[in-house]
Amino acid sequence: MSATIPVPAAPPLHDPERDDGRLFRLAMASSGIGMAIVDLGGHWREVNPAFEKIFGYSADELVGHHVLEFTHPEDLELSRGYMSSLVEGRIPVLDAPKRYLRRDGSVLWAHLNVAMVHDEAGRRAYMIAQVRDISAQKQAEQALQALNRRLERRAADRTAELLEANQQLRQFAYGVSHDLRGPLRAIDGFAAQLERHSGAALDDTARDYLHRIRDNAGRMSGLIDGLLELSRATSAELKPQDVDLSLLAEWVGAELQDAEPDRQARIDVQQDLHVHGDERLLKSLLAQLLGNAWKFSVAGEPVAVEVRGARVPEGMQLSIRDRGRGFDMAYADKLFEPFQRLHGQAEGGGSGLGLAIAQRIVLRHRGRIWAESAPGAGSAFHIILPHPADGPTGNEDAP
Repeated sequence: MSATIPVPAAPPLHDPERDDGRLFRLAMASSGIGMAIVDLGGHWREVNPAFEKIFGYSADELVGHHVLEFTHPEDLELSRGYMSSLVEGRIPVLDAPKRYLRRDGSVLWAHLNVAMVHDEAGRRAYMIAQVRDISAQKQAEQALQALNRRLERRAADRTAELLEANQQLRQFAYGVSHDLRGPLRAIDGFAAQLERHSGAALDDTARDYLHRIRDNAGRMSGLIDGLLELSRATSAELKPQDVDLSLLAEWVGAELQDAEPDRQARIDVQQDLHVHGDERLLKSLLAQLLGNAWKFSVAGEPVAVEVRGARVPEGMQLSIRDRGRGFDMAYADKLFEPFQRLHGQAEGGGSGLGLAIAQRIVLRHRGRIWAESAPGAGSAFHIILPHPADGPTGNEDAP
């Protein structure tokens, strides 16, 4: 590879008899950084041992040759631009990466620092170039870029697989729901008809059996509702927006009171609690937690629940406290597992899915949830929902 470029006669680069010239030569020869003197025509006039080592050429093979002869073909135009900018004074110093070819044909990535030297009259005389081998760094960068591309492809493939799996999960959940609800409605309906038309003719045992049939049909219907809600919490597409949690908590409290208008209750909600998240899922989260507090309040006493929030470094911490029956913290590790119940049906226990649903919703928002309690001392559920920059983007998949 060669380039023919007219070379003007260059003035003496430095006077070897002067003390500063001798010191310069000594410093250049002993430097661990590749150094070269380049004339205004772009020819190497002098190189140091470190420069020879970097390029794999001897000084005799380099001196007198144009820099373009050793430049990577794809960087020739770039190199011409650098040279003309320096020689014509458009830039005082060049500090940039560039590719060369070593003697063995391998690519040399180098970081150049080139400065113009002027003579005593202020005229441009020659250039001093410092060359640092950054080939290993560039190879590492290229390997990292290739790895990132592979990871991005894998992430895209996994996202597509998860979206497909979530779609199949939704279809399965709704299909099962439809298939189960029909027989359940029939069981409950025929039991109700039998109770209404023939109840008086039945003995106590038969009537008890009918009641049990209807109660269990109702429980099964509630379980199906819970499974559907768990499916939605797991796979529904998130639609993040600014959400007024205070308003949602008051809304849920009003729904609970409407369901039991004769029950005394006070749900004290702190105002102006705002987060970034999916409004529908966050309402479901509050419905599970406030409904839990409502169910497990001490029988015969008014329901008392506090909803409080505070800004913490991670985001918004929401705390829901009640004065209910509480639970033993020894069982806290099972609290958020599906179908786990710390209270039986007689104590108001439900399907065992409510807290599992709550946890799924919090995790979908990249938050965390935990509980504090003691038997007879009420319970407190704490949730941290992250700041908008760290929160849901709409593409999260359930863990």
